[in-house]
Amino acid sequence: MTVVREKTTIKMRMEGTAQSHSRTDVAMRGLTKIIDEPVERGGTNLGMSPTETFAASLIGCTNVISHKIAHKHGIEFQAMRIRLEADFDRRGVTLQEDVAVPFPAMVLHIDVTTRATPEEIATVQRELAMYCPIAKLIRASGTTLTEHWTIIAP
Repeated sequence: MTVVREKTTIKMRMEGTAQSHSRTDVAMRGLTKIIDEPVERGGTNLGMSPTETFAASLIGCTNVISHKIAHKHGIEFQAMRIRLEADFDRRGVTLQEDVAVPFPAMVLHIDVTTRATPEEIATVQRELAMYCPIAKLIRASGTTLTEHWTIIAP
C-alpha cells in the first residue's frame, strides 16, 4: 500500500490580468475570479472589490477549517451560517493617508446547528483560532477579530 503524504509547504501561483482600471481577472487552478469595483466607484460590479474579496476569504476559511476540526473530533454540523461585520478605514484606499490597520475591528457571527456539547464547541473555537490562516493574518495585522457563536439544536 502506497502512503501519500501531503507537502507541508506549497507555492501558490496565480495571475491577474487588468481588464480595466477597476477590474482584475485572477486565474488559478483553471478557475477565474473577477475582482471589480462597484459602479459608484467607476467599476462594472462584475465581482467583489479587492477588500470585499479579502473579507469574504475569512468567511470561507472559517467554514472550511471549522468543518475540518469538527470532523477530526467526530462532531457533526447539520448547518452553518457565517456573517461578517467589519469596520473599514477607507482613508488608505482613497489615498488620503497611510492607515496602519485598515480593518480595526471585524466580527464574525457563526450560527451552527449541531448536537455538539459546549465542551466540543469550545474545542472547535480554540482550534479555529490556531489553524485558520486568514484569521491568523488578520489578528497579526492588529485587527480585533471577535467571534460570536450561536449554537442551534437540530
